[in-house]
Amino acid sequence: MLPLLISEQIRQADAYTIAHEPITSINLMERASKAFVGWFMNHFPDKKQSIAFYCGTGNNGGDGLAIARILHEHQYKKLHVHIARFSDKASDDFNVNLERLKQTNIPLTEINKGEALPDDDSPVIIDALLGSGLNKPLTGDYERLVKHVNSLNKAVVAIDVPTGFFSEGEVLPDAVAIKADLVITFQQPKINFLLPESAPYINCWEAVNIGIDEQFVQSLNSPYQFIEERDVRTGLKPRRKFSNKGSYGHTLIIAGQAKTMGAALLSASAAAHAGAGLTTACVPESGLTALNSYLPEIMAIIRNDHDLPEIEWDKFSSVAVGPGLGKGDDAFALLSALIKNYKKPVVIDADALNLLADNQELLKKLPFGSILTPHMKEFDRLFGEHKSWWQRLQTGMEQAKKLNIYIVLKNDYTITISPEGKAYFNATGNAAMASGGMGDVLTGIIAALLAQQYTPLQACLIGIYVHGKAGDELALPNRLNVVLPGKLAAQLPVTMAKLMA
Repeated sequence: MLPLLISEQIRQADAYTIAHEPITSINLMERASKAFVGWFMNHFPDKKQSIAFYCGTGNNGGDGLAIARILHEHQYKKLHVHIARFSDKASDDFNVNLERLKQTNIPLTEINKGEALPDDDSPVIIDALLGSGLNKPLTGDYERLVKHVNSLNKAVVAIDVPTGFFSEGEVLPDAVAIKADLVITFQQPKINFLLPESAPYINCWEAVNIGIDEQFVQSLNSPYQFIEERDVRTGLKPRRKFSNKGSYGHTLIIAGQAKTMGAALLSASAAAHAGAGLTTACVPESGLTALNSYLPEIMAIIRNDHDLPEIEWDKFSSVAVGPGLGKGDDAFALLSALIKNYKKPVVIDADALNLLADNQELLKKLPFGSILTPHMKEFDRLFGEHKSWWQRLQTGMEQAKKLNIYIVLKNDYTITISPEGKAYFNATGNAAMASGGMGDVLTGIIAALLAQQYTPLQACLIGIYVHGKAGDELALPNRLNVVLPGKLAAQLPVTMAKLMA
């Protein structure tokens, strides 16, 4: 897994690398700048295109100066560097790179406090004003310059972090920050890149390796982690010879009403396709024909609106509850019976989450290791209103530890929050998956993995990754604008086989 560091830890990792590689800070800056240029040149190959640099006088500005010089060495012809002299201070590495830049013929302009801002007809702008570590909103000349750059409506590439955007912590709704089409960031994405507040400021990002000491980074024991494909490949369990359906567990999906049977069908189908040896759906009698028609491999427990169905809880290796279940008295009674009688971790989604939100005492009685899978609104119903995703992340870490449960907080980079106080960001998935029923499929996948004796953490991390990966395999090569949940469920065995190959 790739640790995600806060700004102070990034500085510590840089300092450790400088001291123990050993390497001078100016040479580490040179290495980072070359890594940036390598990626930039592959995607901006036109060497006759005009590129404007806006540099501050700190180390981010030093990066910008070095990158301009290296691009010049690679025969980029139309470069112009603007230096924002809004402070009397300048870092040592900035000053070294400024002297190096002056040895070239790259035009250099200084923007001083209060001066008029330059018109710019360059189609590409590189933002090197301020880097990571910013912890207060922009004001004064920096605010004025950032608003000016944004008003130019050019393609903007930010070095490491867009100016004005916080690497971690709460991003204010009206924050003034560079709106970057692309951020080329160093070593790993910053935590706030992976939260929805980044959307107005970052269209896409790419992390380039600059050779920071990996053992030291791991030793920092960051609570924030980014899931990589190798983690999933090593975690998946291939099927073995002489195994049978009993070897892969029995999943129970408690879901659906007469008008919401689709949720139950999708969740049960996902459980079967994700490898549960047996899958049973507890559904209303009115949904039985639909269940048998949609997927005859699924067994059924029939329920009605008045009496609890007789369920032998101990026979099931895992249970998921909630998709399309409704919030009536019968649904609450069934959820209560599950929590009272089933002692293994359960997967709770959709309507079952809203029932827990209305009955907080029941929430406290969940079996240890249970998994909640809320989207943003469901999370806020459970744990109170939040003004930002950073707040939700901190609350999730507190509640997962307090209740000894796992919380799967769904968004573009779905976050698994563990009782140990760690937050794992998922790397797969795409906008084509924004379709009703995707969450029901995810619930079925996680339940199936639990049935196959994956730990709750493994079931979350692998399940979310495979869910997104299947969506990527359907959408991206085929350029699909929408991926339907049913198609994704059917793709699961193919995706899992590729990962285990």
